[in-house]
Amino acid sequence: MIPFTKKYQPMSLKEIRGQDQAIKSLKTYIQNIKAQKKKAFLLYGPPGTGKTITAYALADEFQYEIIEVNASDFRNKEGIEQKVGSALQQYSLFSKGKIVLVDEIDGLSGKEDRGGIQALTALIEKTIFPIILTATNPWGSKFSALRNHCVLIEFQPLGCTEIAEILKHICNKENIKYDLDTLKSLARRSGGDARAAINDLQTLSILANELTKESLERLSERSKEESIISALLKIFKTTDPKVAIGAFDNVREDLDEQLLWLDENLPYEYNKPGDLARAYDKLSKADVFNRRIKRWQHWRFLVYINALITAGIAVSKDEKYSKFTQYKPTGKLLKLWWAKQKSMKKKAIAGKIAEKTHSSVKEVVKDIEYFKLIFKKNEEMAGSITKYLDLDNEEIAWLKK
Repeated sequence: MIPFTKKYQPMSLKEIRGQDQAIKSLKTYIQNIKAQKKKAFLLYGPPGTGKTITAYALADEFQYEIIEVNASDFRNKEGIEQKVGSALQQYSLFSKGKIVLVDEIDGLSGKEDRGGIQALTALIEKTIFPIILTATNPWGSKFSALRNHCVLIEFQPLGCTEIAEILKHICNKENIKYDLDTLKSLARRSGGDARAAINDLQTLSILANELTKESLERLSERSKEESIISALLKIFKTTDPKVAIGAFDNVREDLDEQLLWLDENLPYEYNKPGDLARAYDKLSKADVFNRRIKRWQHWRFLVYINALITAGIAVSKDEKYSKFTQYKPTGKLLKLWWAKQKSMKKKAIAGKIAEKTHSSVKEVVKDIEYFKLIFKKNEEMAGSITKYLDLDNEEIAWLKK
């Protein structure tokens, strides 16, 4: 059986949904590749947003040969030089040109990486062919040199509506029965990952050729990861400490995020003042332990924190509440996320300045506001700095904000 992801893979750039701006930028660069100073393009964004298929569709549209290398298979210097290096040295015989695709460069950042990033950066410096790299998160410090040699192009998470349209198209082609609400639920469940949604659709419809609400409910969480909502249900809807104690074992959210979720939703769930007071007492004690870990690195306190925020909060109520509560994230989570993204971009720019001025990144970060002021007030000087530091469009936009 052919996987739906392969069978219905977009064959042209026009068929790729939700990435118009990213595709437009990449297409413009490739059209004028000979005039481009940078010939490597780093496509980054969440899984299942179309990064890899965009590279293939682009090569097809320009009649380029494409050679794909998965970075996680060749993580060391020798492997990168042998596989990518040989691909760059070979001229294409039957097409106008060639694109070398290095997929999932996140795989180069692990413990097994032995000079892989440096080797890839060196190859990018001397390539005459366009190189497309893909990554989920390119902002790690290990990628700083690599980022400096690439044009960064962001791929956005796909919206629920866009994923639902993709699923609807496949259902119609495969004669899969469905109702629109269930289809939209499946789309929402994917978290912006079209590939995951398509795989789930094929799994759920493989026997009866039908997508039903019941089959969707039976679908186990992808990669056995539970959502934060499931964890909250285990804590808030039970008074049994044995049920609650493992609530956060398989969630993706880190400890700080778990504490924020609990802090936001406790007042909506626990209506009785006594229940709420006892629950917040447990939460505050967990926060104290968390701060001690950060200050003194006493990691043994983690077991106390987990007990307090799971079993502790669960038994703080006299009896479980039968009402339905719509749990929601706190605005602090979004602020934390934005702050993290901002910090990563700030450090990436500071790294370029530090390299040119022979300063430390830490010192440059302190003075970054002066550079922002220049980019807002002095266009001529900003242009000179851009050229000297070789800033890309995203970095320029950040400095101008």
